[in-house]
Amino acid sequence: MSVKVRSLPVVVVAGRPNVGKSTLVNRIAGRQVAIVQETPGVTRDRLGLVCEWAGREFQVVDTGGVLAGGDSLDAKVSEQSLRAVRDADVVLLVADVTTGITGEDADVAAFLRPFAAKVLVVANKVDSERRELDAWELAALGLGEPLMVSALHGRGMGDLLDVVVSRLPAAAEGRGVEAVVVGTGAEGGEARAEPGAEAEVTVAAAIAIVGRPNVGKSTLFNRLIGDERSIVHDLPGTTRDAIDTVIETEAGALRLVDTAGMRRRAREGDAPEYYSLVRSLRALDQSDVALLVLDATEGVTHQDQRLAERIDASGSPIVILLNKWDLLPTDDRLAMGEEVTEKLAFLGYAPVLRISAKTGLGVSRLLPLVRSAIEAYHRRIPTSRLNEALRAAQSAHPAAGARILYGVQGAIDPPTVTLFATRRLPPPYLRYLERFLRERFQLGPSPLELRVRLR
Repeated sequence: MSVKVRSLPVVVVAGRPNVGKSTLVNRIAGRQVAIVQETPGVTRDRLGLVCEWAGREFQVVDTGGVLAGGDSLDAKVSEQSLRAVRDADVVLLVADVTTGITGEDADVAAFLRPFAAKVLVVANKVDSERRELDAWELAALGLGEPLMVSALHGRGMGDLLDVVVSRLPAAAEGRGVEAVVVGTGAEGGEARAEPGAEAEVTVAAAIAIVGRPNVGKSTLFNRLIGDERSIVHDLPGTTRDAIDTVIETEAGALRLVDTAGMRRRAREGDAPEYYSLVRSLRALDQSDVALLVLDATEGVTHQDQRLAERIDASGSPIVILLNKWDLLPTDDRLAMGEEVTEKLAFLGYAPVLRISAKTGLGVSRLLPLVRSAIEAYHRRIPTSRLNEALRAAQSAHPAAGARILYGVQGAIDPPTVTLFATRRLPPPYLRYLERFLRERFQLGPSPLELRVRLR
């Protein structure tokens, strides 16, 4: 589905971790979008979506929080948050009235003070009138009177949004969004976007980057978009939301979706990881092409095989990417290619690219291949040409005791052909027909489904 988009103002939700930022975003959006969990630091990447209040549309960007000190991952989370604040038209500084002002709250307020003209202090978790007295403590942050809400229960949200809308610039003056996706979003139709772009973009297709944790998905994502949009870290499971951005290429506009690493089974009791998995699978099912990223230095693991089976079941075209190819010793490269052919034999139609997302090796060959896969995925074969091909296939290699009378293509995405035959066709013959039709009509990495009906 292609959608034209326009420039929209940007509202950033900021604050220290675990004050209810994601709950507030979900309340504004009117649906469960951001992962919510009591564990601090659940949100890591910037998550943007388009919302509406009182007839005004704006983009809300959920950030991972500003974390003073911490490890290198915390520093990258904070950097993403700070970049979002600089691009914002309105900033909501969220604080927790149940804990009062902490040192981290003071640090965030100090950073936001140069942007005070666009900052609104939001006192969250004001669930009763008694809590309203506690909320006035937040005035000591020096960024104005607090607006009191309970994001969990919806208390005070109308008043907050009225103030937000009154602070928004005119539509033509907003900093804008990179893309607004309607009906094909990674989260069942919501819009995701990136602040900073002002031109209109047409969303042509969704490309899901999938793989197990720590194989280089976010590095590839950032390489393709030319910006550090996803947090990249050597800690497995860094990405938790499905993050997407639209890029303009010579082949047209493409929407890239960086998904969370998919483990064989989310760790028991780890709710954020479970919901990350659910969202990754949803993004996969709604994608037009799946890029399966493998770590060439580790080979094809059992987990890679299970994930490949799940991607194959989604019906999307697949491109296999052997990442970190530059780190693989030359003597091991031939064996690695044979291992992919053997262990992923059921994806025999999928092309294999050797790349290095970190250095850019081989990445330039990816997007043209993706575009050809999308074209094949949407291709409709004329009935006359299809039946000519079926007759040629049967002449070259007849089915034992069965004959195909004719065939029709009943669907696209992926191409689906119904064969009307005199008897049931054995699986080996169906595989032969699939290869024959795939080569005849140049379907490339797109799946081809064959269904048989007896006459």
